[in-house]
Amino acid sequence: MVNSKNNSSTDSENSSGDVPDSKPSLYFEGEKVLAYHGPRIYEAKVQKAELRKNEWRYFVHYLGWNKNWDEWVGADRLMKHTEDNVLKQQALDKKQGMEKSTKSGRSAPAKPKSSADVKLDKEETKSNVPKGKKRKTDSGAEGNVSVEKLVKIQIPSTLKKQLVDDWEFIMHQNKLVKLPRSPTVDDILTKYLEYRSKKDGMMTDSVGEILNGIRCYFDKALPALLLYKKERQQYHEAVSDNVSPSSVYGAEHLLRLFVKLPELIAYAKIDEESLTKLQQKFLDFLKFLQKNQGTFFLSAYDGPKASEGNGKDKES
Repeated sequence: MVNSKNNSSTDSENSSGDVPDSKPSLYFEGEKVLAYHGPRIYEAKVQKAELRKNEWRYFVHYLGWNKNWDEWVGADRLMKHTEDNVLKQQALDKKQGMEKSTKSGRSAPAKPKSSADVKLDKEETKSNVPKGKKRKTDSGAEGNVSVEKLVKIQIPSTLKKQLVDDWEFIMHQNKLVKLPRSPTVDDILTKYLEYRSKKDGMMTDSVGEILNGIRCYFDKALPALLLYKKERQQYHEAVSDNVSPSSVYGAEHLLRLFVKLPELIAYAKIDEESLTKLQQKFLDFLKFLQKNQGTFFLSAYDGPKASEGNGKDKES
């Protein structure tokens, strides 16, 4: 499940009581609703309601899920919890061929684990799934995606260590990556395209399409899946509505995407032959990152101190 995640602590401090009543809210705090998330609909509860830029925004908690999946959504993502809408939810699940959760009678949400959490087993979780009390604990086996269908992306060992160091800097040392980064994700993708063009002797459309896909996945997934709670305040300060995360963040966060990509791609309708080619392209790109690891990645994080008030991701 992809989400934009919860906003900064500043957002939490704003109360809906301050908003003007010129534009009535469609939903009230504490109301049980149905929320769209990607291609699916989930049960949720409205925890906050705020009027921002003349549009109501709702902070929702997905029922049965760890609060680290709570997020701000617009009214277009929500529906009243009525019998008709529940039937719509069930029909949508059935259309996608999803198995119903035996506990709740609805399809188990396919929210994938945070890419940044992959190395947190010793302290945060017992398996490579999102932290918290999940109804299903088999990563990649939730919904209609089986482990067997996940494309395998082998991350080089030195980059795996980079992920561990990344977690250590943020979670233990309370240090953040200084933004904006240089090179940015956009810069790295451009450098890789130039590298492939020189190596192949020509500019290949397929490589360009894959890189555009990586950029799109990154921009969408970053606020939803690739940030620790301690990084959220920084995100909201660094990225505005007209700024793409790929023009602000760098290799550290891009690498987290490749941990999550198998599950994200699993929901795209791609034939097996194309998946194999895609897997090879991803591996080549990761080797490019590895080759330029000293240039693309920070050896130490010297950005602002992470806010202790945000807590650790394992808190539920």
